[in-house]
Amino acid sequence: MNKFEIEYVIPDYVEKVARMLLKEGHQAYLVGGALRDIVMGVAPDDYDLATDAKPEEMLKIFPKSVSVGVKFGMVIAQVPDRKGEIFDVEVMIFRSEEGYVSGRWPSKVTYVDSILEDLSRRDLTFNAMALDLSTNSLDSSGKPKKWEIIDPYNGARDILKRVVRAVGNPLERFQEDGLRTMRACRIASELQFNIEEETFSAIVEAIPVLKLVSIERVRDEFLKLLYRSPKPSYGIELLRKSGILEIYIPELAECYGVEQKKYHAHDVYWHSLKTCDLAPDRIKLAALFHDIAKPVKSTGDGHFYGHDVHGDKMVRDILKRLRFSRDEIERVASLVKNHMFFYPYESEDMSDEEKEKIREQEWSDSAVRRFIARVGEENLEDLFSLRIADAASNPKTAFRRDEIEQLQRRISEVQEKDNAFKISDLDINGDDIIGGLGISSGPIVGKILEYLFNIVLDDPLQNRKEILLDLAKDYVEKNSIQNVLSR
Repeated sequence: MNKFEIEYVIPDYVEKVARMLLKEGHQAYLVGGALRDIVMGVAPDDYDLATDAKPEEMLKIFPKSVSVGVKFGMVIAQVPDRKGEIFDVEVMIFRSEEGYVSGRWPSKVTYVDSILEDLSRRDLTFNAMALDLSTNSLDSSGKPKKWEIIDPYNGARDILKRVVRAVGNPLERFQEDGLRTMRACRIASELQFNIEEETFSAIVEAIPVLKLVSIERVRDEFLKLLYRSPKPSYGIELLRKSGILEIYIPELAECYGVEQKKYHAHDVYWHSLKTCDLAPDRIKLAALFHDIAKPVKSTGDGHFYGHDVHGDKMVRDILKRLRFSRDEIERVASLVKNHMFFYPYESEDMSDEEKEKIREQEWSDSAVRRFIARVGEENLEDLFSLRIADAASNPKTAFRRDEIEQLQRRISEVQEKDNAFKISDLDINGDDIIGGLGISSGPIVGKILEYLFNIVLDDPLQNRKEILLDLAKDYVEKNSIQNVLSR
């Protein structure tokens, strides 16, 4: 069996958990992604241990543990470090699994005594290593110590080769848990590793098992790929090549090969991925989907009229399908819908005549207020970040940051005037409308508020309760027929 040593400082709270297990005569190993990170020279975010202690013994050893996963052979030990801060350490019982259902859950879990048998059920070679915590003193000294690592599937070698490889028979591993296909692509993307040929072929073959996994689990794995990868494009391309992307986001797969002849250096697919790579985490989804409607709106000559507006609808469909929250759907869809804004700006290299033409097109205060209302104050900075990422990913762009900087200054000028930028900023609400006009609640109230809001966008001085009530009365009188119908 392959073994090697490594020098590392195990956190004192992890050593404490190991001491408690070893004291009761049980084995204790550091396993999983934490050990992979240690071997790679990366500090882990959390630590997982494996032991031969049975569930009832675990609960006695860790009476303050979180035992929600005990039926699957796992407890979360909550232990303080030397400063008193509480940390969670996941402790798994050595086990074997069989009879998988719903694409990933074992119907039968058998506890075993051997760490080797436990490692054999794991997904990837570098996740199937184990650091023996009995091979050095657990004195919480905070000093580096040499530890023995068991590596039965040559995970350390694959790390050196920068290869993602399944444990044992790849197809068996992925058929046990369909989500492992997504996870392999995600980890390859995180580490920027290649996926070994037989392992990748098994991913493709195991896609029917992935389809059995809940959409929420797939979504969460996809988000990990987006947020943890230095370049999400690497992992998304693996999803496309494997056929997974076509299943869950076919609209993005359809962007592949759609040329942008006039103003872009890449096709729609690669431009979208490169924009996503450059975008901050909070707008990666919007960056990935900002041109999603271009294949539908292509005129065949490099133009895609209306792709921003149609993209709003398509993004809503995609995110609903992936079970995103209503708030996130609204936020991302709004960014996509508004990403094609243009603000006329001056630059130093313009002639006096060009500058004069720009000044003639300058947005009025009303136009700025409408822009803010349409986008939402809370989304402005994200929209600007999206525009910058969109341009930075395209070598042929004519975009200049002056546009954003001048628009930001113009928005600040308008914001300082204490204007209303959303209906809730009005000095009147639905109850005022119902009480003041003597009408019933219903859609008509929303129509009246929207009418008043549009007036205030043009003339903020109208935003006073008594003025708005008079305007509302005029609106009802002039639209009496519609008002009756709305009731």
